[in-house]
Amino acid sequence: MAERALVGRALAWLHRLSMRGRLLLGILLPVSVLVVANSFSLYQQAQAAANTAYDRTLLASAKAIGELLDVTGTPDAPRLLASVPYSALEAFEADNRSRIYFKITGFQGEMVSGFEGLPTWRGKVPDQGIYAALVDFYDGVYLGQPVRVAVLLQPVAGQVGQGMATIQVAETLELRQTLARQVLVDTLWRQAALLLVIAAVVWWVVQRATRPVRALSAAISAREADDLSPIEAPQAPRELMPLINATNEALQRQARLLAHQQRFVRDASHQLRTPLAVLKVQVQSARRGDLPPQQALAEIEHTVDGATRLANQMLALAKVEQLRQQGDAPVLDWADTVREVALDLAPLIAEAGLDFDLATVPAPVRGHAWALRELTRNLLHNALKHSPPGGALAVRLAQEAARLTAPDMAHDAGQAVLTVADSGPGITEALRPRLMQPFTGAGSPGGAGLGLAICREIVQSLGGSLSLDNRASEGRITGLDATVRLPLLTPRVPPRAVADNPPP
Repeated sequence: MAERALVGRALAWLHRLSMRGRLLLGILLPVSVLVVANSFSLYQQAQAAANTAYDRTLLASAKAIGELLDVTGTPDAPRLLASVPYSALEAFEADNRSRIYFKITGFQGEMVSGFEGLPTWRGKVPDQGIYAALVDFYDGVYLGQPVRVAVLLQPVAGQVGQGMATIQVAETLELRQTLARQVLVDTLWRQAALLLVIAAVVWWVVQRATRPVRALSAAISAREADDLSPIEAPQAPRELMPLINATNEALQRQARLLAHQQRFVRDASHQLRTPLAVLKVQVQSARRGDLPPQQALAEIEHTVDGATRLANQMLALAKVEQLRQQGDAPVLDWADTVREVALDLAPLIAEAGLDFDLATVPAPVRGHAWALRELTRNLLHNALKHSPPGGALAVRLAQEAARLTAPDMAHDAGQAVLTVADSGPGITEALRPRLMQPFTGAGSPGGAGLGLAICREIVQSLGGSLSLDNRASEGRITGLDATVRLPLLTPRVPPRAVADNPPP
């Protein structure tokens, strides 16, 4: 548990580091580990080099001793004779920091001369050595101090016989260790200087590399709270462009949402002020008794119905923008929605005595159920208001094949086409440019002029198109065709008309 807590604290500390801190840590930490490993390796190499250099001195000492040996005794029992004063080895001592000890063993392994306490060699001469002599080197301990020992097997011949003498020369390691430490210290100083240079260069490069980030942060911090204009950063590095582009897209969405909210508040305050003022006047008039109570209540009810209808339409317009922000909508069969809306409005159609015709085919499109229902209801309700009693009203939902612009272009699913054809007076050319703008009506009583604006917003959010075209016959307008096209999500199927005539 303690180790896990320690790891957790380390990760939390890393997360709190700035980008500059992470860059410096990510670069300097591996370099530092490499420097430590390199220094350790170099220290080992320095020790090996010092051993090689001073082993030559030990071998020279052993050979010098070998030149002072002789054979005495009888031919049957030759003995090794050695007269080696310690002063003979002083020439091989580099300084007073190291000491040299020797030991000479005779033909039969007997002690001949030197330091008797020096452990007798029991090893084996390497088969392939670097020297042209029977010599072996090993590390040992003598008088409580670590020593380096050279063993030389020296043939000795005299008038009475010959034999193999064993010469051991040991040297304490002060000088070797001093040399290795000096090499290590010199290396560490150079490595430390290199590490400082790398740190300075990395810090400077990181400062230069993160300058655009700090400048961008300062520019964003200095913005006004309502400034949603795109961020301009032409000097930003290429790696920051995806972040800047994504931020600009988010700012554009926020700007559209804010503009929609501001327009909604402005329109609501402007449009609701009139019916509320009328309602207040009607209430005051009723209290004074200017009109009979039933007539006054009827007028008040009419005004409340108009204000309620206006509020509902404005809320619907705001909900379209809310659905637009939610992203991809589910896939629904538009034909089911069209039939449901037609069934809901059947009483109104029967009351007007309209010759109603409904024909649909399966039309899977991507859209929210509320949006498709509101779109169909507004178009059909608008056609009902403008159709004369006893006139014709037709609703057709069909599929239209995709139009290809090149022979090798992939075939998509085409479009679902909803046409609501009424028998009303159509629209004038003067009204056409502003017909789909909010609070612009075609002159019908009781309308707020938001129905077509809601339809336009819904169609645009679903990636489709809406058109209003007069239908003419023999030079006169016989009605209006409202046509909505939405992208289909499945391959085109053969049309299958479904007729539905609601009961009167």
